[in-house]
Amino acid sequence: MTAAGQPRRFRLDRFISSRVGVKRRDVRALLASGRVCLDGQAAREINQVVDQFSHITLDGEVLQDFAATYLMLNKPRGVVSATRDDKHRTVIDLLDANMGSGLHIAGRLDYNSTGLLLLTNDGRWSRRLACSNNPVQKVYRVTLEHPLTERYVEAFAQGMHFPFEDITTRPVSLKILSDHSAELRLTEGRYHQIKRMFGRFNNKVLTLHRIAIGNVTLDPQLGPGQHRPLTQMELDGLF
Repeated sequence: MTAAGQPRRFRLDRFISSRVGVKRRDVRALLASGRVCLDGQAAREINQVVDQFSHITLDGEVLQDFAATYLMLNKPRGVVSATRDDKHRTVIDLLDANMGSGLHIAGRLDYNSTGLLLLTNDGRWSRRLACSNNPVQKVYRVTLEHPLTERYVEAFAQGMHFPFEDITTRPVSLKILSDHSAELRLTEGRYHQIKRMFGRFNNKVLTLHRIAIGNVTLDPQLGPGQHRPLTQMELDGLF
């Protein structure tokens, strides 16, 4: 995995040549004799593209067997959504020893924001999650310094223009839960977007908590800082 979460992709013959120390032209004979298996099937094409999650064996000996990892984590306040930081504790520091190796964050939260984070070592999956052509809805709960009115609902539904970037946000669904709290549903994540939108009303966001990304809802059994793997049902329905 590269630093940006880009999965390594390479030709099968190049991988086998470098792993077992044979010349690439000799790999063809290994494939022809059925000695190489890729994901449980005999591999035949030398130019077949594999990645870091491909299960590859030679004569029954495992050459590579890395599993894709998908985690949900309940981010506490005061933790950085980063893999490394020289000054602050990161979400990777919350994981068990050695568990965070190769993981990156799919959708960050601010230092003081809390709630659902997704972590993975699968760069294609996280890029699909962030793809603007396939927007995934995110749900947040916020508490505000000043009372809410119906003016907020209308303004958020229309979208807001941010002159610095010269962009207009997509419509945001705002549901007032109480005088000082609301639930927001949006399909993008501009820089400090929620805080800036409430800033138009000079209303300070006191707490910001993410409760869902797509069909994946933060597990109520997870306390702050705790995590668990995503279920297959969550993975299948996320997009």
